[in-house]
Amino acid sequence: MGNTKQWSRRDMLRASGMLAFSAAMTSELFGYTMETRVLKSSPDPRHVSINQPVRFVIIGYGSRGSLYASYSEKHPSEMKVVGVADIREIRRENARKKYGIDKKYVFSSWEEVFKVPRFADVIVVATPDNLHYGPAMKALEMGYDVLLEKPIAQTWQECNGILQQARKYNRIVGVCHVLRYTPYFRKLKEVCESGMLGEIVSMQHLEPIEHIHMSHSFVRGNWHNSKETVPILLAKSCHDLDLIRWLVGKPCRKVSSFGTLKWFREENAPAGSTDRCVNGCKAESNCPYSALKIYYRDRTWLHHFDFPEGQNQGEVIMKYLKESNYGRCVYRMDNDQCDHQVVSMLMEGNVTVNFSMEAFTYEGGRKTRIMGSMGEAYGDEKELYLADFRQKKLEKWVTAEHAEDLSGHGGGDMVLVKDFIQAVYQHKPELLTSTLEASMESHLIGFKAEESRHTGNIVDVPSL
Repeated sequence: MGNTKQWSRRDMLRASGMLAFSAAMTSELFGYTMETRVLKSSPDPRHVSINQPVRFVIIGYGSRGSLYASYSEKHPSEMKVVGVADIREIRRENARKKYGIDKKYVFSSWEEVFKVPRFADVIVVATPDNLHYGPAMKALEMGYDVLLEKPIAQTWQECNGILQQARKYNRIVGVCHVLRYTPYFRKLKEVCESGMLGEIVSMQHLEPIEHIHMSHSFVRGNWHNSKETVPILLAKSCHDLDLIRWLVGKPCRKVSSFGTLKWFREENAPAGSTDRCVNGCKAESNCPYSALKIYYRDRTWLHHFDFPEGQNQGEVIMKYLKESNYGRCVYRMDNDQCDHQVVSMLMEGNVTVNFSMEAFTYEGGRKTRIMGSMGEAYGDEKELYLADFRQKKLEKWVTAEHAEDLSGHGGGDMVLVKDFIQAVYQHKPELLTSTLEASMESHLIGFKAEESRHTGNIVDVPSL
């Protein structure tokens, strides 16, 4: 490979904010010479110094909204939280105290934010899925740029409405497809565009949700009912549909899907079980979904619990288990989300894609295999293998566990916020990978896949 090609790839890496570091390790696997390298992030050279922090209002100060707000704690020169809205007083007060927010900019509903004149640069919409459309539309009308939690909205018509509103008022909308911002997926994207794989022929992608994550979020949790929120394919796996469209680099033309709610149903409840895990359930001690075990004994998955200052954590958890959905039996919830689903896609150029979303796994971490005419890529977000058929060469890329903050979707959460701030500050949406325009097609694939699942038909995906 000549120097010109090497430098163009390096420039591409730097422009995406990711730089590769080689490790001194060479071996052989299946007759291929293998080199092991480490993935790390590095500053994007397109970023500039920020003289005045970009002002944010957080609408929905739950797990996602509070996470995005936390960027300002380490980078106060780039971001300042000046307003918050949440229906829960404890969350509003936590935000007000942490960020020194003026009381006149602390609101109990999203509607109240827009009753006062514009007082910030950005609105973060991190409300429940059924409350994305209203605040996003009003924020754009009032001249705010918007950081919008996925999915964009509940229906395709609402998604398109937000797009037209953003164009009408010439505002930047970033969608929180945070996986695009991780070193791992940026490397995979760079490989797909480099030509190393030749022409992409097919792709297999698996999202192992992890069984406790499924029970917490999509059986007991905020997304347990698809009619009140959105189908799980959009609530959880719109990340994956977005990655598929982004990595393949070609539009989807046809889609088909199958999936059901198979296990988390009342007929599968074990003998002796009760409506709540704390009500003397005789199966609780041997149930992998025991709320007592998950939340009270192991103290895990507590990020959707609010803990008032000064109150005993165990007492607060027990109150949740007695009064909220988090304490209900997983077999006796009013849930309807699929616990397994497959989606087959025909992309332009006869590229085929198979995607599988699975609840019943012991770990998370997406697994992707991309097969090209001249090479293959396979990885699980921790390790990425790249096989070059022509040179019989295998590269192994490893995420650097201690080299950077990899919390929050492999480090993608904070990089998303950083890139969004730069896009707003410089008035350059091209600095943001996951713009609203870029996210529309993957959402359309999701809506069409759900149409296929319900009708049993292969569904055409129109061009945008």
